[in-house]
Amino acid sequence: MKKIFTLCFVAFCLIFAASAQANHSAKPTADSCFRVKITTDSGTIVLRLYDETPLHRDNFVKLVRQGFYDSLLFHRVIPDFMIQGGDPQSKRAPEGSLLGSGGDELGKIPAEFNQTLFHKKGVLAAARDNNPQKASSACQFYIVQGKKHTEDELFQIQQRTGILLTPHQKNIYKTVGGTPWLDGNYTVFGETESGFDVIDKIATLPRDASNRPLSDIRMKIELIH
Repeated sequence: MKKIFTLCFVAFCLIFAASAQANHSAKPTADSCFRVKITTDSGTIVLRLYDETPLHRDNFVKLVRQGFYDSLLFHRVIPDFMIQGGDPQSKRAPEGSLLGSGGDELGKIPAEFNQTLFHKKGVLAAARDNNPQKASSACQFYIVQGKKHTEDELFQIQQRTGILLTPHQKNIYKTVGGTPWLDGNYTVFGETESGFDVIDKIATLPRDASNRPLSDIRMKIELIH
C-alpha cells in the first residue's frame, strides 16, 4: 500500500508540473486582459484594454507589438476635452504642419458600441472620420480628459443627442467628469489605470490654432501584460 501511495504521489507531481509549465508558456487568450504603457515626454499613462471590444483591442495590440506608435505624436490636445494621437504622418511632421488625416491605408475597424462603456475621464477611444457607419480609424485614438458636468448640463446633452444616461453614468460624469456627448458615436475600448495627471498636463499644453502642441509630445507604447 505504501509503495502504491508513493507512485501515485509522484505521478501527481509530474502532472502538476507539466500543467504549470503549459500555463506559464501559454499565450494570452482572446479574452485575456491586456494593459499598455504609454511613455511620453510629459510622463507615463497605463491603460487597460476592454475585452468587450475585441476588434479594437486586438487591432491596437497588433499595432503596439509592431512598434507602430513609437515616436508618433499627440498631435491634437484640447483642455477639458481630450488628447489625440496615432497619426503615422506625425513621426516626421515639420513644426506647425496640419495632422490628423493619416492612417487611411490601414482601413477601418467596425464600430463596437457598448452602453456600459462610456466616455468618462481617462477612457481610451478610437478616432474616426464622418463615415455613416461610425467605423473607427485603425490607428488614431484619443484619451478623454473631459470635465465634470452638472445635472442640468447632462439633461441638455441627453435632449440634444437622444442618449439616455443611467444613474451610474450621471454620477460618474458629475463627480469624475468626461465627454458624455460622444457616447454612442465613438468606440470606447479601454480606460486609464494610472497617469491621470499626465493626461491633464498634456491637455493643457500651449498649442497652435490647429490644437497641435507647440512642443512635440512623442509617445512610446508597449504591452505590460
